[in-house]
Amino acid sequence: MEVDLSYLEKSIRFIKGVGPGRFASLQRLGIESVWDMLWHVPRHYFDWAAAKGLDQIRVGQVNTVKGIVKSISLTKSARGTVVVKAWLEDGNAGIVAVWFNQRYIKQVLHPGIPILVTGKVNMIRGNPELWVSQYETLNSGSPAYRVGIVPFYPSTEGLNQRVLRSIAYQVVQEYAEKYPDIIDPVARKRIGLIDIESAIRNLHFPKNVLDVEPARRRLAFEELLLWQWNVRQLKNRARGELKGRGVAHLGGDELVEQVISALPFQLTKAQRRVLAEIRDDLTRPDPMNRLLQGDVGSGKTVVAALAAAKMAGDGYQIAFMAPTEILAVQHYNSLLRLVSRVPIRVALLTGKTPYSEKRKIVEMAKRHELDILVGTHALITDTVEFARLGLVVIDEQQRFGVKQRASLVGKGKGYPDTLVMSATPIPRTLALALCGDMDVSIIDEIPPGRKRVRTFFITEAAKSKLYQFIRRQVNKGRQVYIVCPLVEESEKQDLLAATSLQQELANCVFPELRVGLLHGRMKSPEKEAVAERFRQGLIDILVTTSVIEVGIDVANATVMVVEHAERFGLAQLHQLRGRVGRGGDQSYCILVGDPKTEEARARLKLMETTNDGFEIARADLEMRGPGDFWGVRQHGLPQFRVADLGRDTHLLKTVHREIAAGLTLNEDLAKALSRLHRMENKVNYNQ
Repeated sequence: MEVDLSYLEKSIRFIKGVGPGRFASLQRLGIESVWDMLWHVPRHYFDWAAAKGLDQIRVGQVNTVKGIVKSISLTKSARGTVVVKAWLEDGNAGIVAVWFNQRYIKQVLHPGIPILVTGKVNMIRGNPELWVSQYETLNSGSPAYRVGIVPFYPSTEGLNQRVLRSIAYQVVQEYAEKYPDIIDPVARKRIGLIDIESAIRNLHFPKNVLDVEPARRRLAFEELLLWQWNVRQLKNRARGELKGRGVAHLGGDELVEQVISALPFQLTKAQRRVLAEIRDDLTRPDPMNRLLQGDVGSGKTVVAALAAAKMAGDGYQIAFMAPTEILAVQHYNSLLRLVSRVPIRVALLTGKTPYSEKRKIVEMAKRHELDILVGTHALITDTVEFARLGLVVIDEQQRFGVKQRASLVGKGKGYPDTLVMSATPIPRTLALALCGDMDVSIIDEIPPGRKRVRTFFITEAAKSKLYQFIRRQVNKGRQVYIVCPLVEESEKQDLLAATSLQQELANCVFPELRVGLLHGRMKSPEKEAVAERFRQGLIDILVTTSVIEVGIDVANATVMVVEHAERFGLAQLHQLRGRVGRGGDQSYCILVGDPKTEEARARLKLMETTNDGFEIARADLEMRGPGDFWGVRQHGLPQFRVADLGRDTHLLKTVHREIAAGLTLNEDLAKALSRLHRMENKVNYNQ
């Protein structure tokens, strides 16, 4: 039975004090309904009851104080900056409060008004000044005055905090008690959650600062619970629709064992575990839809090759798609090596493939004269057909769109099995949560014997020693990457450009060495030509942008230098480091930079101390939050109003545990609340 929550969808414009202008401003904040206002949570709070007296301020620190406005003035600096100054007193002491470029403050404040201000106290010409970052006028008519703690909301032009607070107060007073609680009292007690009404009231207008976190936790839990409930619904629906519509591949195991026995190394325990999961999937009549995740160098391609061997041994074909020509060529060469001793036919098809050869390869695929076809987007063109497509392997799947992946899967006569790979380590709890209708396999082990890449952070002052080190490495026959953040000079960012650095190194620093250049603005044939010269050892030092995060596999490259390393996220730094350490020689990653913030310094320190991609992923999520996590905002990492995937991993684990234990939800209420939360936009990360 459908649950009616239309009262929560009532337009916010019907709330007292919301006229057309304010409604337009609220819309810019994403607030159109009562529900939107209830979930528009404060960014922070001021406990003005605990504010310091003016005689207790500390210079050089952020202070929150109360006082009475005694006088106010407006002046302009020599540079045209509007400066508003108010003299505040509290009976014991006084101080000047200063606002910059906020002319309206002169009209808002008047002598006699009690005010709460926060800001850093600076000594100016021997006198303390409080440079205001936030302020609040205090009077007995404001909701904040009555409850003692002042909430501050994300705002926009045309909406001051007093107006927002008044609107929120009205909405909370009328609708908090009407908000349905999806979690029953028994479950709330078991999990340690407060009820939803208390959570809404305490998050907007807490009476005590200790009330805030339990309230935030309760609302965050609801978001994560509904998200994962929808993910589970999607997975069950997908499995139900495809149940029994695939092929149970019972053959091919003998060929798999032949490939394994021909390998010049032993599979790791993690590789064997993941291979067993994939082989189990392939023997079932339900089409496999699995994500294979692993850190750089963990051996994902080997596992994919063994899955392909089973499929080829059972008489089916494999399509292996990569996002770039460089990466496709790398996979093609790797597969050729891995299956060289068994009767598996491999071909490569990219946009660069000559027309005559392309036509021949297309015909071979159509007549089942090849087993594995590796390629780029060229695989999804209309001319490419497979006689008997059984397995689709997609690498760096987040770089393909839904239609591109569906087009490749659609090349099969029925429902081929799908294996997608990612070298972006994501903490397991988050990976399981994100992957919608996919099962997840994680290779969390690096092959033994591989030497750990030694990582160092240096400043510009040590550049001469770095260049000496590079010269010694090249003289030993090794090769070097030097990565810059930009392709050309920018007035806004004082960064080294790859082009100018390459010229400087080639002409001044290493005139006797071969210094190449690779950047994102090159056309694909140019990129591939440079990459091939580097692979063949015809380039000693390759100056490049981050286009080499994924794609070039040169075992002889032992040094990765990253210029302005503080400008890169942990994800990029870790992926760049993964370009070296692929051979048997000791490799090095040198991070050059001048970090200005504690966070930037912490990132570089973490890179020095660990090579574990999953540990780095966890730290990156905590440091930067889900918005910037691994640079995948554009790829659909869910954004929540309250829940934070960085700090709420423990809550997500609790949600998984409760769902697995059979937590019962009112399905109709879950559907209705999910619609308000717009959960349909949050459950298809992998798509």
